[in-house]
Amino acid sequence: MVRKIVKSEKFVTFVWVLGLILLWEIGAFIIAGTKRTPENVLPHLWQIADSVFSSKKVTANQTALQVVLVNAGITLGRALLGFVIGAFSGYVLAMLMRRFSAIEKIAFPYLMLIQLIPILGMAPVVLAITQDINKSRIVIAAILTFYPVAVNTLAGLKTIEKEKLELFYSYAAKSWEVYMKLMIPASIPSLFTGLKIAAPMAVTASILVDTLQGGGGLGCMLSQSLKHAMSIFVFWQIVFFSALIGILSFYLMVLLEKIFLPGGKR
Repeated sequence: MVRKIVKSEKFVTFVWVLGLILLWEIGAFIIAGTKRTPENVLPHLWQIADSVFSSKKVTANQTALQVVLVNAGITLGRALLGFVIGAFSGYVLAMLMRRFSAIEKIAFPYLMLIQLIPILGMAPVVLAITQDINKSRIVIAAILTFYPVAVNTLAGLKTIEKEKLELFYSYAAKSWEVYMKLMIPASIPSLFTGLKIAAPMAVTASILVDTLQGGGGLGCMLSQSLKHAMSIFVFWQIVFFSALIGILSFYLMVLLEKIFLPGGKR
């Protein structure tokens, strides 16, 4: 029984989390002994938790939690819009690449190139094209969503056996029937694989691009808190909140996958 518990996934996760907490607290105690203001470098976890419920204002009229939540709405709104645009565009392109090999040969190298460009290197280029910081943030989230959705969906479409396609054609099926009854259903598992990768990336990209300019958002507040324009606890709240949102976005895609693929059909 004990051996079974020790080897369980939940126990391993618990040990990892406990180990990280211990390392964090050890680091916080070491810094507390060498710095006059340890809260400006690495606060204790209980201090971060206390700041979440604190009524102390870090701006003229907002607590640390209020700052995080207000700006989270701005960032997540951009990330969601970019995610939807990128997912739809990537899915359509995958369908076109599967249908026309010429499109795949032309588009695939550009997909690889986009993936190799760093986010922060891509942002100024997108900003120069859009001439609008808010639009550029949405475009960046869309681009990072676009690649994994397009590539994974295309891979799924290529697993369709030729015999199945030939069967449809032998019954004189129309193109839309082939897509609706064969290709789209066959692409759904791979689509969700891409979505599970893309969802956390869209959130991360939106936060990173927010750090480049003002206009609100978690990244902007992150940058300001690091420059001591407000409490450093805003920084740590954003770090943990962002990690939580990234994890939840992944599991949201897992939940949707279970809804659209009942019974674990893959």
